Amino acid sequence: MKAMSLALFWVLFFVAGAAGAEEPPKSGHPVFDRAVELVMEHFYDASALERFSEAVREEVDDAEEPLTADSSDARLDAAIDTVLASLNASHTGRYKPDTIAYYELADIFRYALRHDMRRLFPPDGEASYEGIGMVAEEVDGKLFVSDVYDGAPADRAGVQVGDEILSVDGAPYHEIESFRSKAGKKVELRLRRQEGAEPLTRSVEVERLRPLQTFSQAIDKSVEAIEYRGHRIGYVRLWTLSTREGMDIVARALAVGPLKDASGVVVDLRGRWGGGQADAAELFVGDTVPFRLIQRDGEEILANVRWDRPVVAIIDEGSRSGLEVFAYSLRANGIPLIGARTAGALLAGRAFLLPDDSIMILAVSDAVLEENTRLEGRGLHPDVPVPYMLPYSAGKDPQREAALEAMLRILSGD
Repeated sequence: MKAMSLALFWVLFFVAGAAGAEEPPKSGHPVFDRAVELVMEHFYDASALERFSEAVREEVDDAEEPLTADSSDARLDAAIDTVLASLNASHTGRYKPDTIAYYELADIFRYALRHDMRRLFPPDGEASYEGIGMVAEEVDGKLFVSDVYDGAPADRAGVQVGDEILSVDGAPYHEIESFRSKAGKKVELRLRRQEGAEPLTRSVEVERLRPLQTFSQAIDKSVEAIEYRGHRIGYVRLWTLSTREGMDIVARALAVGPLKDASGVVVDLRGRWGGGQADAAELFVGDTVPFRLIQRDGEEILANVRWDRPVVAIIDEGSRSGLEVFAYSLRANGIPLIGARTAGALLAGRAFLLPDDSIMILAVSDAVLEENTRLEGRGLHPDVPVPYMLPYSAGKDPQREAALEAMLRILSGD
């Protein structure tokens, strides 16, 4: 079998649907029927199609509110979510333009959507949205900041993970609508950092963000050399492996940048999306020799960087897909994993555009590590479990602190 990069495999590979599965009924709604058709043609696991067809039938023949061509958007959304959930698979879901995920996935799967990109994102066909580089998560009916992209406007304004989001410009927070048509302007973000505390306000500039460019910047801005109890420890966060420059940024930081004199490095795999090349971890565990080219003017070109000092990695449910392969490779080479269980989301996905321009990601192939190891639905458990409570965490990061302590023990020989 020829070698293939994980990114290319994830985006381009597809398989035909299995013959013999019972054809599900039509609803008459073009978006729903197209989603069903794509699943029947391309979903990787033929054994799941029977229960999928039954889920479709239950939606179409629902006694109280059958799905029809005239069904409301809310009814359509619920029906598609329900039938896709019956497949019980990662890399399978529908995303609409009112979510940050829509734009990030459009950029990651831009090749699969190449014929529609200029229409979707005029005039240049580059996926982008107006935002502040912040992602929220609902917990017990409240919205909390779950991710702040390093170097993005929210980060520069002092927004912290764990902040409760109260409002944006006096209105409820919506991840896209709150910032639409506000690029170059500032919004007033009201937050609560501690439970029951008085709200605080942050003035945040809205920018037009290009997802993969934003991720590359976040990886670069995350790089830090930390003086920690007598040792110089490096840190870098891999938000995704889907950017072209991500691993090059890390390699430069290790070889000639801020981390070159570090005694060890903490690699944070608590990402947003996976993707990337299957051999990305080679930077830390490969045994080929470092190699660089030196130009006539003395400029050096890094051809092959290898880190040969201690490594500790952080994982959690955000470590998914290609980042799980990365984590698995680190563990296989004796590198400790700190944090929480990974997502267990390791299948090959492909993007499809539905008639309403929503994006459906569909698992089109199984993924196997080594002889017969599957992480789908299982994930990787950490060597050192460290819980993380999001609400009102005020930017505190016990998993990162535990990783620094683990590195300190390694460097101290404990």
